[in-house]
Amino acid sequence: MGKTILVADDHANVRTLMQDYLSENGYRVVTARDGAEALAVAQHEQPDLILLDIMMPNLDGFEFTRAYRKKHEVPIILLTARMAETDKVVGLELGADDYVTKPFGMAELLARIRAVLRRTEASRSGTAAKQYTVGGLVLNRDTFSVTVNGRPVSLTPSEFELLATLMESPKRVFTREMLLDRLQGNEYAGVERTIDVHIRNLRKKIEEDPAEPRYIQTVFGVGYRCGTE
Repeated sequence: MGKTILVADDHANVRTLMQDYLSENGYRVVTARDGAEALAVAQHEQPDLILLDIMMPNLDGFEFTRAYRKKHEVPIILLTARMAETDKVVGLELGADDYVTKPFGMAELLARIRAVLRRTEASRSGTAAKQYTVGGLVLNRDTFSVTVNGRPVSLTPSEFELLATLMESPKRVFTREMLLDRLQGNEYAGVERTIDVHIRNLRKKIEEDPAEPRYIQTVFGVGYRCGTE
């Protein structure tokens, strides 16, 4: 049996559709009808990835993500019928790794799942150097850990892979498009604003003063780079 995916949606037909399709593609699927049930199922089943509808009773997707992220780094993909960019940004800021806007095709959803799981596995295994050090910032792929001046920092899989990409090539400038491709691959078109949200989250976690960052620097009109000056 493949990796376990938790599908949380209050519409039974949506849960059934995703469960059938993902099962056919080799995943073990568990389901929940709302955010509160999803927390209980996640605690028991220990999923490898969570697909989470935002608009749910009892505990919505935002509240679930806020609560779950306090203790877990499992990747989360939000499913939303909301078109407003602010809603998507809120989800990412709370710790979601990606989002898919309803209605969506099952092939696109599968591509998103595979992309997120790939970068999660890459973050934890690595294919080149296992540890990067920039000033007081240390990232270790073997242990999936990051420390700043010895202080441990908890990152989501997307944040970890984004930081690793920047630290692999200190001083190299990456465009948003390059970073988005590194996170999501080329299966589908992403939104470059996603990178800005992840960068903002990273700065809050690793920078002494996020308004005057040392480790993740903005190159105006181009993108971002890792440095200590």
